[in-house]
Amino acid sequence: MFDTLSDRLGTVFDKLRGRGALKEQDVRDAMREVRIALLEADVALPVVRRFIDDVTEKAVGQSVLKSVTPGQQVVKIVNDALVEMLGGDETMGLDLQAAPPVVIMMVGLQGSGKTTTTAKLAKLLKEKNGKKPMMASLDVNRPAAQEQLRVLGEQVGVATLPIIAGQAPADIATRALNAAKLQAVDVLLLDTAGRLHVDQQLMDEMKAVAAISSPKEVLLVVDSLTGQDAVNVAQSFGGQIDLTGVVLTRMDGDARGGAALSMRAVTGKPIKFAGTGEKMDAIEPFHPGRVASRILGMGDIVSIVEKAAATIQAEDAERMAQRMAKGQFDMNDLRMQLKQMQNMGGLGALAGMMPGMKKAKAAMAASGMNDKTLLHMDAIIGSMTPKERARPDLLNAKRKIRVAKGSGTQVQDVNKILKMHQEMERAMKQIRKMGGLKGLAAMFGKGGMDAAMPGLGAQGLGGGAGGAGLPGLPGMGNMPANLGDLLKRK
Repeated sequence: MFDTLSDRLGTVFDKLRGRGALKEQDVRDAMREVRIALLEADVALPVVRRFIDDVTEKAVGQSVLKSVTPGQQVVKIVNDALVEMLGGDETMGLDLQAAPPVVIMMVGLQGSGKTTTTAKLAKLLKEKNGKKPMMASLDVNRPAAQEQLRVLGEQVGVATLPIIAGQAPADIATRALNAAKLQAVDVLLLDTAGRLHVDQQLMDEMKAVAAISSPKEVLLVVDSLTGQDAVNVAQSFGGQIDLTGVVLTRMDGDARGGAALSMRAVTGKPIKFAGTGEKMDAIEPFHPGRVASRILGMGDIVSIVEKAAATIQAEDAERMAQRMAKGQFDMNDLRMQLKQMQNMGGLGALAGMMPGMKKAKAAMAASGMNDKTLLHMDAIIGSMTPKERARPDLLNAKRKIRVAKGSGTQVQDVNKILKMHQEMERAMKQIRKMGGLKGLAAMFGKGGMDAAMPGLGAQGLGGGAGGAGLPGLPGMGNMPANLGDLLKRK
């Protein structure tokens, strides 16, 4: 979503970081480019002005211009200002501190993804928060809107209020409250009717429902693809009802990002969740710090770890650890790792969270790698017999032709995946020789990672020019050469 903005800011900051010393004019020129980049990203003009004034004031201070790394200092100031613009360091979750059933009311324009978001939130509350949610559709205007929520409820395993044709929204809200109390429901999600911009009749209906249900949370669902108009929508709704937060949908789209960057500053309401895809689990809490890091190309390692923890099965991880300890790694293990990458969102999603993501994505595009690559690799392994997967060395020329035909690929593709397997298997054996994972971890305390892998420090792991490597990271003793080669391989 922030690709264009990220590219522009990356170019500006690369120029700053490339200079040993900065003059005040250098900073002001850079801020002018940042201002243009934000305006092109469709950020509201008052927000841009406030942001640039705040950053410039701090960036032209003596402490920055006279520091050892002025370019990095400016980037840090911009990062802090972006975090503040997006809502500060604190991540605002749902307020569920009330006697059950806690009512969450979903409001927004038609087509913003409100009904789908309601189901996603219900699934999140059930699986992550251990709550018993229930959903009710109050949308009597859009054909089959109530039926849509019922179907989504079945998909995510959440109860929905039975449909009674001809009931008014206020009556449905009353019935939903009574049903939630009888069924000992923890959280009741009310999906109100979408409206075509500001329709006063529907706004009055929304206020009547709020008066009946006394919602603890009123979440405005906004489509981030609508750009700057999303902020106007938020202001319109905020003038009619007390909003408690915003949910931005289609954050995985190609919007310029202005809505996300302006929303908090203009409305004063926190962005609580971001929809990141069509699937029912494609919703995540909105973390201002992480989003700011992604915009500035610093990556989001915390989110990668969280995705891994959520998608990787504990039994699979345990099995893999045991096999690694024995130096074993066959095609079944490789296939399991490829599936885990797909479950975490594919190569594109992972590259987007890695530090220096623009370079990572560019390298993937240049090499022809994309999410289909994972599917092709899985198809190749799937075309092998169980015996071949356990013993890849059985694959002679004749078998490779059969596997290529079965997977709709070329023999060269089969050779590539076999080569990848060989290198990973070799790495596993080297780790075993070093005493397994415990032995590998112990070596990190013996000093000299750069001495063990001279070329890896700066260039391979994101340090600065000159090969300083990762500051503060203890070394790994004498690492075998071919494992270093594998890690350095582009």
